[in-house]
Amino acid sequence: MTSVPRPSPAHQAGGVRPEVRSTPAYPFTPIDAPFKLDQNESALDFPLTLRKLAAERMLARDWNRYPDLHAETLKAKIGAYEGWNPEGVVVTPGSNVIIKLLTELGGIGRRVLTVQPNFSVYELEGQMLGAQLTRVPLRPDFGLDVAAMQRELARGGPGVLFLPQPHAPTGFLDTESDLRAAIEAAGDDWIVVIDEAYHQYSASDYRSLVLERGNRVSLRTFSKAWGLAGLRLGYALAGGDLAANLQKLVSAFNVSTLTQAVAEVALEHPQYVKARAEEAVWERERMLRELSGLTKLHAHPSQANFFLLRTPDAAHAHAFLLSRGLLVRRQDRQPMLQGCLRISVGTKEQNDLLLAAVLELEAE
Repeated sequence: MTSVPRPSPAHQAGGVRPEVRSTPAYPFTPIDAPFKLDQNESALDFPLTLRKLAAERMLARDWNRYPDLHAETLKAKIGAYEGWNPEGVVVTPGSNVIIKLLTELGGIGRRVLTVQPNFSVYELEGQMLGAQLTRVPLRPDFGLDVAAMQRELARGGPGVLFLPQPHAPTGFLDTESDLRAAIEAAGDDWIVVIDEAYHQYSASDYRSLVLERGNRVSLRTFSKAWGLAGLRLGYALAGGDLAANLQKLVSAFNVSTLTQAVAEVALEHPQYVKARAEEAVWERERMLRELSGLTKLHAHPSQANFFLLRTPDAAHAHAFLLSRGLLVRRQDRQPMLQGCLRISVGTKEQNDLLLAAVLELEAE
């Protein structure tokens, strides 16, 4: 028997594109903590009654058979829920997958344009696929700098424009007039992506803007207000031609039979989503009111299920809260976010613990 030598850990594999090698990994390090307020998940799990219904439906399916080729049954249910032609619905395991595919669709060898600070996946995918990446800084209040974005778009495309509404990680929601002014400047040369992952918490809805032009798309997800982050399911709403071309990039059978069964049950019982989003908004506003009088620390307004807390020292503040069992997310490495932590809205009990700990931190 011939033995094959193991490669040295220091040895770099040949053939890897330099764009991939030079791009950092997704910036997340798992940390165990009693109270997890770091990933903007729903504080509450999928309702138990619906979990039981989903389990029954999963048991009734054939696990030895492939699912629908492109989740056609689920697309029809999403279309019915959203009031959207199912031919314009594209479903994948998480909206981050759609971000990657949209970058493949319109960004390779072209431009990827977004704001700064931003959701890191936009720029990571752009860098790995070799696109020309441009970030337009937000205003000091974290709103979209429309004039700066228009100037950048005037430099020409084609490419992909990513605009989150509300923004991540700031939670800022732009006015419809500002958003419209920016995306109309894109004309037909760009794929315009309105990322609406958190729209249930802001009561915003930009589907009408997507319907106006065939190069626009809305991204939505089951990972936030639906309470199904563990399911890994997101979807795009677009015109039929854009959706058909995007679908070509989606791997066949990429949404499992079991995932589809759970999502179908959720879509048949959507009432809980509105109630939970309203509860999260109430808790978010309660915390922001409680923190409004601080002097050393500053809580920024938000229209999402999280908010930014600016501190004199993010590393110390993160460690202090972790010592109290509260895990939050550092954002201080992003431009404009010096000293900032991102805090997800939890349950009332978790939020009370967070408030008490932040007041301790303020008093140090």
